[in-house]
Amino acid sequence: MTFYKKRLLALLAGTLLLSTSCEKDLLDQPNPNLPTAETFWQNSQDANKGVLAAYSGLQQLGNYRRWIYFAYDLRSDEGFSSSPWPELQNFTKFILADYNFVVNTDVWGHHYVGINRCNQVLAYVPAIEMDATLKAQLLGEARFIRALHYFNLVSLYGRPVMATEPATADYRPAQAASEQEVWDFIVQDLEAAKAGLPVSYSGNDIGRATKGAATALLGKAYMQQRKWAEASAQLAEVIGSGRYSLTPDYRDNFRHDRENNSESVFEVQFTAEYSADRDDDYAGASEASQRAQFFGLPGKGWTDGEARAWLIDEFLKEKTATGKKDPRLAATLFFSRNRSGYPNDPTDPVDQDDKAYDNLTLDQRFATEAYNRGRVYWRKYENDYWKNAEGYYSPINHRVLRYADVLLSQAECLNEEGKTGEALPLVNQVRARVGLAPLGSLGQEALRAQLMHERVTELAGESWRWHDLRRWGLLDSQAGVDELKARDPDFNNFEVGKSALLPIPRTDVDIANLTQNPGWK
Repeated sequence: MTFYKKRLLALLAGTLLLSTSCEKDLLDQPNPNLPTAETFWQNSQDANKGVLAAYSGLQQLGNYRRWIYFAYDLRSDEGFSSSPWPELQNFTKFILADYNFVVNTDVWGHHYVGINRCNQVLAYVPAIEMDATLKAQLLGEARFIRALHYFNLVSLYGRPVMATEPATADYRPAQAASEQEVWDFIVQDLEAAKAGLPVSYSGNDIGRATKGAATALLGKAYMQQRKWAEASAQLAEVIGSGRYSLTPDYRDNFRHDRENNSESVFEVQFTAEYSADRDDDYAGASEASQRAQFFGLPGKGWTDGEARAWLIDEFLKEKTATGKKDPRLAATLFFSRNRSGYPNDPTDPVDQDDKAYDNLTLDQRFATEAYNRGRVYWRKYENDYWKNAEGYYSPINHRVLRYADVLLSQAECLNEEGKTGEALPLVNQVRARVGLAPLGSLGQEALRAQLMHERVTELAGESWRWHDLRRWGLLDSQAGVDELKARDPDFNNFEVGKSALLPIPRTDVDIANLTQNPGWK
């Protein structure tokens, strides 16, 4: 699925960071042959191209192409970095001396690249004479994408700048007054998106944002505010629509040849096709994911991102109804079955599924390298099932929203509302897919604890753990952080009241006179 390839970026070629309002060099003049915002938006084809360019904002380096996984997965207790790049390693350890460190500035700034593309659509498309239903759809897509950008920004930075108009030399958007203001804006965008988006697409349009995607993200936005009833109402709509179901094979959710399946609610589309360098951002440039390269095994990738060993133990807490290990363990992690304390069983499918690239186990690959043999690597979203090496051009779509998460999220909402009996069947749907026995009668506290386990075994490495930790309040108290330290020593550097948010890049703080996040000087 490569509908992003139809985008036109010429009208969006200017850098859209808030910090790029410096005076132009006299030799840096606009090309009079390129379309401008005033001349480009003429018809429905132009409107569609603008929306496709907005989708491409999700493929920026600071977004789902590369760095978002460092901000979410590796800063959570699920992962860490032992990168030889000290600043990158420290970024995941809550140590950031230079607020303009490229990862931080890319995550912050590239989200605004995407937001500005959405703002152009929302500013110029309403005036175009075109089919009303198509117009509503395109505007709904732009609102959904903008809401997703702000969902990430509020989760990582707390009070981002609220840019709602196309960037110009004179436009100076204000910083959000509070996190609640950002959440309110996200809700507003998603409610409007729901009204205009279709329930499905066909042909080359499969993969675009649907009403179900907007509804699910709206439910997640309410969840992060702990508005359980409002979240539950949205998630119930997704479940009740009948449009989604769990795939029979869990791994179908992390393969490039099983994308946009029945479980998919929204995916960021990637393709290995390219005609320009891997990091460029214009029509014809790479639209591939780089996660696999940065998380790949030594010799197959950079191994800048690794998994914590406690995840293995979490998967081992329960066996299937037939007495075997949870199959999601092998789908999620690469690790040696001969590691100390691991109950290796040659008859168990999980322990038979121990080869990573070149048909080699880690013990064979690293026979003389005890350190590498003992590490735990991410398998989810890696290309080992069809390639013998990683690279910068992974075609595997990132599943931002999938139905299993919707089911577990709704179960959490219902349980928090005191409707534990209604929540249990939803959890059991997810468990049944991998052969786990159904949960029996549980009280609210017991199910709350069980859901914390279920979300790890189902969703580890999918960029939701950070949101979970924030929602559960584990980042708000020293007691919560101490619990995380036991699983992840990086949390020894975590400062309550500071580290839950990243610092806003200093350049933007200085130029736009922004208020820095608490604890960051």
